[in-house]
Amino acid sequence: MNNNKDTSLNREIGPLGFGAIALNGVIGAGIFALPAVAAAKSGNFSPWLFLICAILIMTVVLSFARAASFFRDTGGPIQYAALAFGPFAGFQTGWLVYIGRLAAIGANISLMVTYAGWFWTPLASGMGHGIAVMVVFILLAIFNIIGVRQSMNIVFLFSALKLMPLFLLMLLGMAHIQPDILIHAKLPVSGTLGETILVLLYAFVGFESAVVPAGEARNPRKDIPRAITFTVLTITVVYFLIQLISVSVLPGLAESKTPLADVAEILMGTTGAALLTLGAVFSIGGNCSASMLSAPRMTYALSIMGSLPAWFGAIHPRTRTPLNSIVFYASLGLVLALSGSFVWLAVVSTLARLLSYIMGIAALPVLERRIEQSEDQFRLRGGYLVPAIALLLCLWLITFASMSAWLTTAAFFALGSVLYLLSSRKNQPLNSDL
Repeated sequence: MNNNKDTSLNREIGPLGFGAIALNGVIGAGIFALPAVAAAKSGNFSPWLFLICAILIMTVVLSFARAASFFRDTGGPIQYAALAFGPFAGFQTGWLVYIGRLAAIGANISLMVTYAGWFWTPLASGMGHGIAVMVVFILLAIFNIIGVRQSMNIVFLFSALKLMPLFLLMLLGMAHIQPDILIHAKLPVSGTLGETILVLLYAFVGFESAVVPAGEARNPRKDIPRAITFTVLTITVVYFLIQLISVSVLPGLAESKTPLADVAEILMGTTGAALLTLGAVFSIGGNCSASMLSAPRMTYALSIMGSLPAWFGAIHPRTRTPLNSIVFYASLGLVLALSGSFVWLAVVSTLARLLSYIMGIAALPVLERRIEQSEDQFRLRGGYLVPAIALLLCLWLITFASMSAWLTTAAFFALGSVLYLLSSRKNQPLNSDL
């Protein structure tokens, strides 16, 4: 265990900050593509399907809110699994989530620059695209190294910029809503319902980004649970209204490749399409900024736990940020984004997150027994009813993952096991300021 007092991080993130991290972790590129996917799979029932997905994911969110209220240190699901099932389980939980995020940030930054190519063609492909991707990675890394306060300012900025076009779309589209669509919508064929929910649930994952940097929170036990529950509820309203407006305004929604831009063009003309395209850039940028803030804290936490070499636990002597973990994440993400080899990693991203949810939820009864409760903790009514529903939901959804996704996940499990065994430090008990 690293007992050096200089490994402590600055506690500067408040409830608004965690809400912004959760919001950017959830709202990324998905909202700009999923309306068409939802319409293709479920037609006019798609707005209701977003609500169903929200209810299901809220069982997971509430379970994580309860688990988060036991901890004050960085790590999130790593901490939960490690304390409940041992350091190896904690390491693998964090490792799989980390790889999924690494692939996602590589793909998303590349996609963000491609969207920006709508405004300036050289960004769409070739050398201009590669240089822009590199610049974005470097800037995100620098802002995170400078300090958590500066990186949080970037998260806040992207949060505002991404929401403005979406709120404008909702404001102008409210008058075009057709209530009959909701009343007469038919439930999709049951055989495809599970697969459809698995796809749409991708729009809601990412909230766990907010539970990872607990070690930099002023009052993590209170602020994090409230932030993630309120943020997911807010996002639910946004998704439902956007989907309802989209099916009401755009008859050919299911065939659209840029659904929200097409809806905006009908409502506001070419200017509207430009605004939504810009909104896509900011949305993906916010998602990536939240990932750059959260993911390096996972390797930092794994290092402090003794599951990764001490190099990952090094922090900047002046800004108190996990310097090496940030540099590693940005560098490897850049390589994946530029090489294109990261694409296949996206296949296991959702599966990895569901598996991490399962570990976090399964750890909850153990945490309840081992950790002394306090007045400021988030409480769940009904005992283990909500976590049980969440666990069954995740187990049900992973059955829809392809064999290739399972094999890829297994390969990363093996790779993580090798790294764990080769670590120069011995596994030691979790150091948590409970």
